[in-house]
Amino acid sequence: MLCYWGAQVREGFGLLQPDHVRHADFGGIRFMFPKSEIQDLSAGRSFVGFIRDGKVSVMRLRAEDNDLDGRLKPLQLKKHKIRSIVCGGTGAVLLAHGGKVLIMDNSTMCTYVLSDSSPLKGLENRQVIQIACGDQHSMALTQDGQLFVWGENSHGQLGLKEGQSGTLTAQHVQSLSGIPLAQISAGGDHSFALSLSGAVFGWGKNNCGQLGLGDTKDRHVPTVVNRLNQKKTVFISCGGEHTASLSKGGTVFTFGSGRFGQLGHNSFRDEHHPRVVAELWGSEVSQVTCGRNHTLVLVESSKLIYSFGCGMQGQLGNGQMCNQSVPLPVKLPTESNHAYATGKLIAGENHSFALCYKLGNESAKRKPNLDRGVLTLNDRMIDRWLSECDSKSWRTIKKEINKVFSSAASLNGSFLKTSCDEHYQPSVEFCGLDFDQVKRSLTKISKKERVISEVVKAVQGTVLPSLSTNCNLNPICVESLRLYLLLPELIRVAPQRTELTEALASEILHLKSAALKLLENYWSRLPYDCLKGLVKLFRKASAKLIGRIAVDNMNCDIPTRLKKCVEVLQMLYKVCCSASEDITKSDFIIHEINDLLDTLQATNDDVQNNWWWHNWNGNVNEIVALQQYYYTAINNLISLPCIFNLEAKFSFLKIRQRQWIYNLTLRRTALLEDCFSVLRHATEQQLKGGCLRVYYTEDMKKSDVNKRDFFLNVFKELCEPASQMFIYNDNKTMIWFPTRPTVEKERYFLFGILCGLAFNNNCVVQLPFPLALFKKLLNVKTSLKDLREFEPVLGKSFQEILDYSDDVEEMDIYFKIKWNGVEVELDPTEPGKNVTNYNRIDFVDKYVDYVLNKSVEGVFEEFRRGFFKVCESHFVEMFEPEELRGLLVGNEEYDWDTLKQNTRYEGVFDAEHPTIISFWEVFDELTSVQKKAFLLFLTGFARVPILGMSQVKMRVRNLHNSQQDHLPEALTCHALLDLPVYQSRTTLKEKLIEALNHKRGFWEE
Repeated sequence: MLCYWGAQVREGFGLLQPDHVRHADFGGIRFMFPKSEIQDLSAGRSFVGFIRDGKVSVMRLRAEDNDLDGRLKPLQLKKHKIRSIVCGGTGAVLLAHGGKVLIMDNSTMCTYVLSDSSPLKGLENRQVIQIACGDQHSMALTQDGQLFVWGENSHGQLGLKEGQSGTLTAQHVQSLSGIPLAQISAGGDHSFALSLSGAVFGWGKNNCGQLGLGDTKDRHVPTVVNRLNQKKTVFISCGGEHTASLSKGGTVFTFGSGRFGQLGHNSFRDEHHPRVVAELWGSEVSQVTCGRNHTLVLVESSKLIYSFGCGMQGQLGNGQMCNQSVPLPVKLPTESNHAYATGKLIAGENHSFALCYKLGNESAKRKPNLDRGVLTLNDRMIDRWLSECDSKSWRTIKKEINKVFSSAASLNGSFLKTSCDEHYQPSVEFCGLDFDQVKRSLTKISKKERVISEVVKAVQGTVLPSLSTNCNLNPICVESLRLYLLLPELIRVAPQRTELTEALASEILHLKSAALKLLENYWSRLPYDCLKGLVKLFRKASAKLIGRIAVDNMNCDIPTRLKKCVEVLQMLYKVCCSASEDITKSDFIIHEINDLLDTLQATNDDVQNNWWWHNWNGNVNEIVALQQYYYTAINNLISLPCIFNLEAKFSFLKIRQRQWIYNLTLRRTALLEDCFSVLRHATEQQLKGGCLRVYYTEDMKKSDVNKRDFFLNVFKELCEPASQMFIYNDNKTMIWFPTRPTVEKERYFLFGILCGLAFNNNCVVQLPFPLALFKKLLNVKTSLKDLREFEPVLGKSFQEILDYSDDVEEMDIYFKIKWNGVEVELDPTEPGKNVTNYNRIDFVDKYVDYVLNKSVEGVFEEFRRGFFKVCESHFVEMFEPEELRGLLVGNEEYDWDTLKQNTRYEGVFDAEHPTIISFWEVFDELTSVQKKAFLLFLTGFARVPILGMSQVKMRVRNLHNSQQDHLPEALTCHALLDLPVYQSRTTLKEKLIEALNHKRGFWEE
């Protein structure tokens, strides 16, 4: 049954004889029962079209200056069966079964002959699933989720870009690429698109606010209607200058022109933001459709149609020729309430239609959305692929695989978490993917090699190359970024993993900062197994490339490819540091980097040997080129330290040391004064990366002077209270910078240079600073934990303040504090402010920030400037704060058994020599303090190097021509112990302890 009302038309449209058309008792509504079923119809400004049995008939509508309608005439189409028609202002668009689009314009209307020999240019070989038509522009949505537009572009209604003129050829709206669109709609001169997750995009004319963006500015590219986000929008309809949306559950929002009451808000004013039609609240609307200046809605549960807006030609079906600003029921004929129900509402220029189906004939029911949507992956499809891939159906399956996996939109629309409508809630916190379904489906696909191979071809050939382009063009990245979370799960089960991972890394790094930040946010919220799998994916690809660099011939492309993978791994590392305690630093370390460093060291040795001794028969240029190749590969990685274990970082520091020597000539009696005098005038070129050598004026004959002795004593002198450079904590075990220094700031600059020299020369020094110093050097934020390390009592009291649970308005504490003899207001805007339950966190944060940052800003910056005058920042930033402290200060993990195991013997000594046996017996009897003194005696540092006692390679040799009263001697730069052959164990013990207690070194001589 067809019901219609509105402007005067030929009785029965020519579908039936006029006397077969019935009239309802009220509202000017006519209804009829055509002999053949009407499958679709549409009414525009100039004509109305009907589809029956796949054939189209059109009728020209009477114009304002013409009292007669045209006759209903069939379009002459030979090849195509039409399934949908949409009439616009001056023409119509037809959609044939098979997805071909045909255009009907004024010339066609005159002849009623429509050429069906070729599709609209720009849509060749594309399967269109939806069409829409405005006054002078049209839209088509393809099965793979791409939107095409053509026609006039006077207000940006094509959504291409500003300044783009109209076109007769279908053009791709690139800014919506990758977004899974569910529906499209075209108004007078504006356009809308709706995604599967309910995101609404509008563009074009906006003079009345019909885009719902809060203003009246035209938009030339699709723009998100933020006010409709997470409203579960399932349908959008455009009128001449107004728009209506329908949410799941039946809520209707309208916006735009309200001049005729077409918004239903009981007013005639415009609305620039989407606003609920309050009169329909609770009615569970099932359909909404906009005419030129009126709106129709259907409440299917009650079989009621409501209308509002312009009714000057009876298009509201209320029996009056007036405008109506609130929804009121349309009085349908009694037949529609008993034997028929409304299947589809159509609102035209000045007409309204209700296409009804007979109860019990559900197959004839027409939905407002078309029967077919964007192609997405589902379990039934996968099961069919797997069961039929070895049959004659393979060619068809292959095409279907290619359609799904070559379309970013199709993939982004697959695997949505539809339970509890969660897919309607995508945001910066929730991407909308069902990861259990993703894993389950892709694991199934991987079981058939033939299927997974075709999947990989499609993804690799089409989707991956377009990823970042799509996301960077999109007006919103929430939905398009799903693919970056889905593809790693696919790559995990696919062959050619490294190649695919590299391609994905490249696309990730091409994302704009906003999209990249959003992706990182999604990573932080991934399920543990997905995040762990993502880390493993990029780590394995990086490891494989590093291994190839170490063992294959030179391939200058590999270091660049490697850097991309590691950059993504570094991004994941930062995410995991803040989001997942279960994924640790060890999950990122690539042990193959150690092999590459060993290869580089061996190449360096070859270069040195062949350069100086010319004993290599090969081509020196080739080995030098290979050396540079390895250096390039590693230099690409040093700013991405998450892949280096501590051993690799330390090895690289030693490898990259420059070959030149920087000499310091000093007096023992004026060590610090001379040192500062020389460093004050040293250039950055002299200091940076150079190997330090120290000479003393009192003993210039010695050519091999130990720099460790120098560092030991210069830092001892600097860190003593007499230097007046630092303040001490309560138990005098740690130092910090003063708020008001009593020495010139230059000394802190020179102190920084000395620390930098120690770092570059791999020397452990006395530097009793809290971890905060090393955090600040690496631009890592300090915390209460750092203050507590320096002042345990103060830090504990602050923690008690934070943990305080009683409900006390004010504490006997104030924001005015005293630190290092200086009084300061932590909140200058409110002097004398009390600490309360509500501001205690702010108080502690400000206190910590003042002590560790603001109060020492001047002197610390001088120290930093000196440190980085010597050290390359990118080398220093390879280390974590704890590692940097360990490198400079060492640790206290004294493993004496390892020292014994690593000892080598020279000359007459071996492990079974009586003197050696006696030595270790004596050593075992030493106190812990004496053993530490022995380490200082042997190596020049009192703490264990950062890599542990295994790095101390002690050598023991016989002290020739020695007498029984000689003390043991040590060459600290080589950890070499010269040990006399004593006649008794007692003598050995006495002499060893005497040597350890001796005020050793030049500073006492």
